[in-house]
Amino acid sequence: MLSKTSKPYLLDFVKGEVILFDKPLLYSSFDVIRKIKKIIRIRKIGHAGTLDPLATGLMILCTGKKTKEIDQFQNLPKTYSGTMKLGATTRSFDLETTVDHVFDISNLTHDTIINATKHFKGEIMQFPPVFSAIKIDGKRVYQSARKGENKDIPSRKVIIYDFQITAINLPFVDFIICCSKGTYIRSLIHDFGKSLDNGAFVSDLRRLKIGDYHVDDAINFAEFSEIVNSAEKIVLE
Repeated sequence: MLSKTSKPYLLDFVKGEVILFDKPLLYSSFDVIRKIKKIIRIRKIGHAGTLDPLATGLMILCTGKKTKEIDQFQNLPKTYSGTMKLGATTRSFDLETTVDHVFDISNLTHDTIINATKHFKGEIMQFPPVFSAIKIDGKRVYQSARKGENKDIPSRKVIIYDFQITAINLPFVDFIICCSKGTYIRSLIHDFGKSLDNGAFVSDLRRLKIGDYHVDDAINFAEFSEIVNSAEKIVLE
């Protein structure tokens, strides 16, 4: 497994490597895959869970034959830290689109905000955002959303293992959420705002953990290139 503690060694990306990667801001998950492919020139590579372009943090990448193990990583719980902004909504549920509605937050108290998290623990049903990579009729729904078209996306069951408020500086509220695969934090925060008879969207999001794997151990593009270039031998496809 390639991580912060990795030492140069015999790399075999065809036989398969698992990479803990820290995705930078404004990169899509597909952008990460494309850039990694340019560094190691391999066709077969996948990731164990998409991150939005405006989110940062841990991705687990698998190359070659290790792509057969992606499911075991995808099924692990995921932990995020982030910030929501109360008193407004956007169509994308984050900063990708502009504010479309504003709300009065003068009646919100710390206790009200913290108590509202109790309604979002355990199994819940949620609708993925219209700005997401889900495919309907062979087309990713964010492509339709950017044209002003809304697709009917079916709800899905997800599990919220933990939802903690870590700081309140209205209109901003910091949180940590641990959840099952398939959970959209943007949708969760949007629904959280509605539960307060208000609005909310994600203004910052970082994935900290996938199972027991932590972003503190993840590498960035520069570190990955250095490990590859320092390796005794690189076996490529």
